[in-house]
Amino acid sequence: MASATRLVMVGAAALACAVSSAFAQGDYPSRPVRVVVPSSPGGGTDVLTRRITPAFEKRLGQQVVVDNRPGAGSIIGNDLVAHAKPDGYTLLMGISTLAILPATRKKLPYNALTDLAPITQTIAAPNILVVHPSLPVHTVKELIAFARKHPNKLDYGTAGPGTNPHLVMALFLSMTNTKMVAIPYKGLGPALVDLMTGRIVVMSGTMLSSLRHVQSGRLRGLATTGLKRSGALPNLPTVDEAGVKGFDATQWYGLFAPAGTPKPIIDKLNQAMVGALRAESAKFAKDGADAVGNSPEEFARIMKSETQKWGRIVKMAGLTPR
Repeated sequence: MASATRLVMVGAAALACAVSSAFAQGDYPSRPVRVVVPSSPGGGTDVLTRRITPAFEKRLGQQVVVDNRPGAGSIIGNDLVAHAKPDGYTLLMGISTLAILPATRKKLPYNALTDLAPITQTIAAPNILVVHPSLPVHTVKELIAFARKHPNKLDYGTAGPGTNPHLVMALFLSMTNTKMVAIPYKGLGPALVDLMTGRIVVMSGTMLSSLRHVQSGRLRGLATTGLKRSGALPNLPTVDEAGVKGFDATQWYGLFAPAGTPKPIIDKLNQAMVGALRAESAKFAKDGADAVGNSPEEFARIMKSETQKWGRIVKMAGLTPR
């Protein structure tokens, strides 16, 4: 009899827990949602997140707080979300660096493929190969010739070791047989500041953070890094067109939640963000970026494919994991 009573009590507790969980999901979100940006203010990820936030808030029906957590090439912010409570209130605006880091670091405090739940890819855009106007080069060929004549004399900025801006430049150096010195920053925001002041002279800048400076003349754009020209800079060739055949390296951004976040919450976040991206797609197109907005399942497949691709690129560039 006592055993039967315990079973009833356990069953009742489980039912109460299930009802409570279902109620919490149905009521989601009942308080502000935090989106962690794993880089400094002013970089492409920060610009994207703050630009899409108003439309995302409108469709989510709740305030969205942007929380910059730069450092360690985005690892600090990524790790914070990977180990956050999977309740939908702590999200990550991840970048393609998530797929690069496994090949450039011997050990990470998280596994991006198992500890993060993809919600949707948000933006895809090429980078821009930019230089300070004082550097006497106006084309990719001139940059290559200058770098070969002055090996290890040009400093290029990165958002930290193993980040997309670092790997894009490493791939460029490998494919052009040139040597430059990588200068790491806690995000592209600080790197852009130093590039515009001439402390560094070269960078693979994200479209979202660098475009306006190229258009204003504060930076000189040499080429974009995708296989097709950018609609925002139609007169600028791709690196491939400029003579480095086969060069293709783009930057993408995507929204993630901690693994284990209930599917109804993932679906609600996906619906809200995809709707926001569609509403703002024309604005992003002017910035040279394509709004994506795919399903969690499709984004998960892209993450896996990108991780494999960048693993091959890291080996091709001859970089040793540290």
